[in-house]
Amino acid sequence: MAVTPETPEKEYCSTSEAAQRLGLSLGTVQQMVENGQLEGWKTAGGHRRIRVSSIEEFRARSMAGNSVNQPRPAANSLQVLVAEDDRILQKLYEHTLSSWGLPLQIRLVSSGIDGLLEIGRVPPDLLITDLRMPGIDGFEMIRRLRADPQLQELDIVVVSGLTEDEILENGGLPPDVIFYCKPVPFRELKGYVQAKIMAMQRRGRAA
Repeated sequence: MAVTPETPEKEYCSTSEAAQRLGLSLGTVQQMVENGQLEGWKTAGGHRRIRVSSIEEFRARSMAGNSVNQPRPAANSLQVLVAEDDRILQKLYEHTLSSWGLPLQIRLVSSGIDGLLEIGRVPPDLLITDLRMPGIDGFEMIRRLRADPQLQELDIVVVSGLTEDEILENGGLPPDVIFYCKPVPFRELKGYVQAKIMAMQRRGRAA
């Protein structure tokens, strides 16, 4: 009897099947592929095929948790606060930032009010925030932060799905706030974070 060779379907699956396996939306899975969280490719017809092993690896990491919240010496780590109400994106931030191997201490909040409370408790070196969040949104949080003389120099990066016109309709953003469109541009964020860490280390050596 002839042996049937392993077919690509056993190694790869469609975006919809990957979404079912992970319990996520199609859009989220597509973003995970774009950001390198899942390994995939496109067929000649434009359909995505995602490597099943990368899905299982992501599930294993999610179940095992991650070490980004482990304390590190404050003098040697960059304090990063992420304000994002989408739990899947929170996990993406955690997994991706922790995979960089950089001296980071990550905290996560789900709303603007929680962000303000956390910043009041321990001010971060960098705030990465969405704009559309429940309660106090990112616009209001940023306005309150910039109104506080002690926090006016806090570095803020906005990552949002809003268009520039929609942002202007909501009052715009301060000129010193860096804006990125979703999906989250982790490659650009990594370069920005690396630059901040280098500046922090130079200040430490000069002190």
